[in-house]
Amino acid sequence: MHDIFRDKILKFIRRRDYQPMKASQLAKALGVGKEDQADFKKAFDELREAGQVVIGQGNAVTLPAIASKLIGRFRANPKGFGFVIPLEPNAQGDLFIAPSDTAGAMTGDIVEARVVQRGMRGGEMRYAGRITDILERAQNRFVGTLLRDEAQWYVQPDGKGFTEAVTVDDVTAKNARINDKVVVEILTYPTERHFGHGVILKVLGRSGQYEAEIASIIEQFRLPQEFDEDCIKQARSAAEGFKPDAAKDREDITGKVIITIDPADAKDFDDAISLEKGSGGNWLLGVHIADVSSFVTVDSALDVEAKNRGNSAYLPGRVIPMLPEVLSNGICSLQPGQKRFCKSAYITYDDAGKILSRRFANSVMCSTARLTYTDADRILKGHKKDFAPEVIGLVKDMERLSKIIEGRRVKNGMLHLDLPETELIYDDAGRVVDAEPADTSYPHTIIEMFMVEANDTVAGLIDRLNIPFMRRIHPEPNELGLKELGRLLKTVGLSLPRKAGRKDIQDLLEVVRGRDEEYAVNMLVLRSFEKAEYSPLDMGHYALASRQYCHFTSPIRRYADLLVHRILDAHLHGKKDESVSKVELAETGKHITFTEQRAEDAEEELKTVLILQMLSKHIGDEMDTVVTGVASFGVFLRCRKYGIEGLIPLEQLGPDEWKFNQKGYCVTGLNSGYSVHLGQKIRVSIVSVNVPARQLNLVPTEALIERPSPRKTKVKKKYPHKHRGGRRYR
Repeated sequence: MHDIFRDKILKFIRRRDYQPMKASQLAKALGVGKEDQADFKKAFDELREAGQVVIGQGNAVTLPAIASKLIGRFRANPKGFGFVIPLEPNAQGDLFIAPSDTAGAMTGDIVEARVVQRGMRGGEMRYAGRITDILERAQNRFVGTLLRDEAQWYVQPDGKGFTEAVTVDDVTAKNARINDKVVVEILTYPTERHFGHGVILKVLGRSGQYEAEIASIIEQFRLPQEFDEDCIKQARSAAEGFKPDAAKDREDITGKVIITIDPADAKDFDDAISLEKGSGGNWLLGVHIADVSSFVTVDSALDVEAKNRGNSAYLPGRVIPMLPEVLSNGICSLQPGQKRFCKSAYITYDDAGKILSRRFANSVMCSTARLTYTDADRILKGHKKDFAPEVIGLVKDMERLSKIIEGRRVKNGMLHLDLPETELIYDDAGRVVDAEPADTSYPHTIIEMFMVEANDTVAGLIDRLNIPFMRRIHPEPNELGLKELGRLLKTVGLSLPRKAGRKDIQDLLEVVRGRDEEYAVNMLVLRSFEKAEYSPLDMGHYALASRQYCHFTSPIRRYADLLVHRILDAHLHGKKDESVSKVELAETGKHITFTEQRAEDAEEELKTVLILQMLSKHIGDEMDTVVTGVASFGVFLRCRKYGIEGLIPLEQLGPDEWKFNQKGYCVTGLNSGYSVHLGQKIRVSIVSVNVPARQLNLVPTEALIERPSPRKTKVKKKYPHKHRGGRRYR
């Protein structure tokens, strides 16, 4: 367990805004509970003995000073420069590497770098580095597009991790052609004078075609593909042996009105809802979850594979499931009119949404109806055609209870970040032809509230059993993160109290709702938090205002939920499942947190590729965007319609000399005094699209400023939005 705390300590004190504090204060900032104090102390002592942290003036904890040489992981930038992230953190943080000093290193490589001083700035010494040796290559396989110039064949890698062309020979051996998407293995790595050289291992298809692009993403992110024969055999055997009518020790709830609500293209239905109003006015909510644990036994081939996959990956137009489809879309899926095994959580509420009692059971159910979110929304808007009266009544009751629960959770401090997603629109041939904001109708909130309540309730039960289990944790934001958030909010005319609580953040999000800077502020709040993760640590879930929380409601697509189901099943059979230790859970938690992020990154990457391909046919078109970030080389903007980010280089902002103002987090024209800042609305035109590099280049449709006088003027910040409300936060 102390391994977890070693990582958390180092991650925390590596923050740019970290201010040295005592070990006891550090433990408090990390949310360490009483039961974990011993593990924290052991982790801290190990770091100190290894020289990875030091005790400085006033017994404050700091990182050691930077040495003359360091070993770290290289991260390249498409512009040629990069950074070395030290394996043993130091007080100076990441080391800048100029384009001429990378020695051919690629993103992910373990390198040795010599540290040189770059002079003083702001009273502090600045450092840079020169890579002297590449100790370990991160990978030797890349995906890219096969191209040819007059002299040779080469592969242009996809993405931003490795951007240099790789020459290849004898492309005819794989029947490869120009513009094919290929997998290449590097034989010799690039140097300052020579390209890297490689060999084509696989041809994925024509660049730009959907099947080739999705195959490219699967290769790039090392996503799992086909199940092996043992897994398929076990899944088929489970399906053939499934006889729900012969089930014993299960409550028969096949006569209840129970429905599922899912996206229109969903095939795996793992959660269903029943709701009854008692004679005393209380509500009885039933959350019924597919009982995957009945079919995937511990340490079986399916269990090992599901753990390795961690979760299903939902890519645009394709699902890579955690379980074979005979289970995920078959006997585990709560399909209408089909008897299925489930685990039921019953929660009784009074009219104010207060929980009066909880009960759990192994059940056999039969879904009354399968609704899409659109169907449920139509019912709430008064449409009755095509829906049975009992289904209509159930959906309307669900809305009433959901609003009561939502009100109670918001009052308790639950946070809702408005970060809209994008849905792709395809033509008959499967090509992306448009995009639109994803549906956010209230039925989405209904299901979210009921799932959160079920997860919360199951976590509370298992916590009382006093055994380790896989929690979903979201640490409380620390003072440093909130301080940095407050600093950035000031750049858009908003502010937070010095010791902001949940209510302050709720008020902030409400103030910006519907305003130009809403997305940017929501992103700032998100980035000020640590990401939620899987861990046995008892740290609660800050954003949901839950003291105990776990994932229980999606065992078809998440391994964490399957682990929780096994503990609940043991409890229902009068046993205490202690088969998995806290240390094992910690390791599994790290792995499935990684696979979850990998799946999200792959989904986002493919969506970006498909949208960029579409936009490459719309050069010159105009779009409405909002500034989401600024840097020394340009301004980042998010397109409202397509949900994709583009860049305006500084030199394209207008006739002025533009400089990045780090303190004000804006870009300012030195002659005009005009500032471009977070949340600013700018109408832009598409200049160019580079799909392999994932770049969308933009320019303002209309000049941001008039051509300035050549004489120098005093720089003065201008915030055109500063009088638009939000005064209470200034």
